Amino acid sequence: MNNAWEMIANCLRDELQEYGGLVGLFEEQQGALFRRDANGVLASVSAIEAQARSAAERRTRRELVVREFALSHARSGDSTLRALLDCMPAEVRPMIEALIDEINRLVHRARRSARQNTLLLQRAIEIHQEALRTLRPEAFTKTYSARGEVSLNKAVVSPPSSLEAVG
Repeated sequence: MNNAWEMIANCLRDELQEYGGLVGLFEEQQGALFRRDANGVLASVSAIEAQARSAAERRTRRELVVREFALSHARSGDSTLRALLDCMPAEVRPMIEALIDEINRLVHRARRSARQNTLLLQRAIEIHQEALRTLRPEAFTKTYSARGEVSLNKAVVSPPSSLEAVG
């Protein structure tokens, strides 16, 4: 691997693989949310965090390699990879562009999936809280924040006696 562009291509491939794995984990998490598999959702959180860290490490590595490439071609160290394409052989430019485009597509897809899953989790929590308020309305009180937002607080209620619970 004598050519710097080959190192960049390999870094892009590694990064692409990590983002692909991240998208896959978000899809698995969404499946667990739809199946109401709380253990699956919980397990997916740590897997997603680990995968996101790995993707960030790959991105940092690629940025370092691109910075070195830019400096070795008398360009600014903060040049984008697209701006450096003219420093690469013409026959590899389409491949590098395709890798960049695919990474960007996966990053957007991962962000969209993260937002969707967050909304699903928030909605599940809201439904759970509504069910609890219906079953034990005395356990919750509504208050208003300084900005006028409604907040539900758990009231301190003693547990029902065994006679109340049974009868």
